[in-house]
Amino acid sequence: MSDIVERYNIPEQHFWLHGPRSGRPVEYDAGTGLWNVYGYPELQEVLGDPATFSSDTMRVVPKDLMPDSEEFSLAGFITQIDPPEHGKLRKLVSSAFTRKVVADLEPRIAVVTHELLDAAQDRGRLELVTDLAYPLPVIVIAELLGVPSSDRALFKQWADALFQRDTKVSLTEPAEQQKLDVEATMRPWREMSAYLAGHAAERRRQPRADLLTKLVEAEVDGERLPDDQVVNFAIVLLLAGHVTTTMLLGSTVLCLDAFPEQQDKVRADRASLPAVIEESLRFLTPFAMLGRSTTREVELGGVTIPADQLVMIWLGAANRDPRQFPDPDVFDPARDPNPHLSFGRGIHFCLGAPLARLEGRVALNILLDRFNPLRTDPDDPVDFMPTPAMTGVRRLPLI
Repeated sequence: MSDIVERYNIPEQHFWLHGPRSGRPVEYDAGTGLWNVYGYPELQEVLGDPATFSSDTMRVVPKDLMPDSEEFSLAGFITQIDPPEHGKLRKLVSSAFTRKVVADLEPRIAVVTHELLDAAQDRGRLELVTDLAYPLPVIVIAELLGVPSSDRALFKQWADALFQRDTKVSLTEPAEQQKLDVEATMRPWREMSAYLAGHAAERRRQPRADLLTKLVEAEVDGERLPDDQVVNFAIVLLLAGHVTTTMLLGSTVLCLDAFPEQQDKVRADRASLPAVIEESLRFLTPFAMLGRSTTREVELGGVTIPADQLVMIWLGAANRDPRQFPDPDVFDPARDPNPHLSFGRGIHFCLGAPLARLEGRVALNILLDRFNPLRTDPDDPVDFMPTPAMTGVRRLPLI
């Protein structure tokens, strides 16, 4: 791993990529006031017990650090909701991500991929993120949702503001700094909410055959979803529907560049591409960290975590746990099984995982067809996202 870390200048905050951890699988950090879970079996336990490890992390954040309730609501924000409400909301969109619905998108994904690569070829360069890895999944999810994919520059602006900051999660930062961080998050959130609220209002007047119309017309327990729930649900789908695939594509190309022998193997046997994608998801975990809050005192990894604590679960570190993955710092697509946790586990398992895998397979097959070899530009360095919560590139120039 040291060669890769130096070659691509991987940020220090991605500590799990800088060699084996020496600490315990569960640790308390007095500096931030947070509990951190790094071990694979410990993460499995957390993800499999939503009654003890709640997704509603905001309930343990000091109230004076929370935005005004009139301008910010978590209603409908499915990643922050526990059962039974979570199950009801998840059912609303599960029909949009069935195996058949996703499979039927394959021709459209291929057409968009070729169009984007043709446009890059006309410009005489290929920067993978800007030219393909970002626009492809945005176009697909925007078309599913029913918002103009031509607005994708707006979506990127909001996603970058929310996800690409290097701010660390902490409960002990000075109050003034924490308020500044909250406001920096709220600005893009307000803009995105207003944008989607406008589209939702238009669907109430003129329904269409899209996912936003389904949300507007959906009923839970005999009642239509309130406006804030529709908007928050749409925000999750729009953001989560493209960010993971963007990182997946960039990271997989990076792995094929770093390990040319694996690129040769997958070129010779395209049936092995899904396994390459799965190992890329383990090796460079897109969403490397998630938050949970304890609802009761619980023992985990040999330590006792009190109730009402904020717990950070490090998927990126768990996917490198040698207790589960032999030689975890080796990129080995032949791992079988490869039970990585990159899409989560349990009731919050990523709804869009089948779509992300399909987009990755289709786009990478086309890239392998059109570029031989796939190589980064040594004169134009790769640029990683700075945030410790995510593993991915924001610039990846190719020769």
